[in-house]
Amino acid sequence: MSAVSVKNVSIAYAGKRAVNGVSFELCGGDYLAIVGENGSGKSTLVRGIIGLLPLESGSVIFSGGKKETGYLPQQTKVRQDFPASVGEVVLSGRAACLGVSPFFSKEDKRIANLYMDRLGIAGFKGRPYSGLSGGEQRRVLLARAFCAARDLLVLDEPTAGLDSVIAAEFYRLLREFREYTRATVIMVSHDVDAAIANAGKILHIESGVKFFGTSEEYVASGLSEGFSGCRHG
Repeated sequence: MSAVSVKNVSIAYAGKRAVNGVSFELCGGDYLAIVGENGSGKSTLVRGIIGLLPLESGSVIFSGGKKETGYLPQQTKVRQDFPASVGEVVLSGRAACLGVSPFFSKEDKRIANLYMDRLGIAGFKGRPYSGLSGGEQRRVLLARAFCAARDLLVLDEPTAGLDSVIAAEFYRLLREFREYTRATVIMVSHDVDAAIANAGKILHIESGVKFFGTSEEYVASGLSEGFSGCRHG
């Protein structure tokens, strides 16, 4: 049974159709990388999947209903007066798990501290989020997304702004996260090599679907060699 079923989805953005008739299905625990040229509709598609953009047509169906989702958007500029601390931002990822209690549990705080430590931001816990560099903010939002995702983790260019050491640590942590949670992962990436090396399935779009299948099938198709997008960044 599929965990996520995307059926003939089209999405208009800024007055233009950015996504046209995209269909694919993922089983629980699948890891999908979405690749394509700049402007091909990758970010628009994932925002439509999780309900941040309306669908022009088609449907997105989650088995068992709407999932607890962690989402990391593309880098956005943060207001300089944004008042939250790093620890508060990361812990807020656990808000969907509170249930009837208005307070975060010891387990919520343990998980938040774990991901802050793994992503090298534990020392920033009490610092204002708005005062961090772009790369540091990216790590904070990654930790928050990990905290939020029990069923589905959606990442839009997760390694943007990260140096090679932290990026390698991110992929290692993502493998551990998947083994622990069995969550389904959807990741937008410009790094085709990293997508092939880490993801089990590839969706290559140019508004519509150019390829959908396993990473091995994608390599065999030859599309990765002809892809002119950034392969190493």
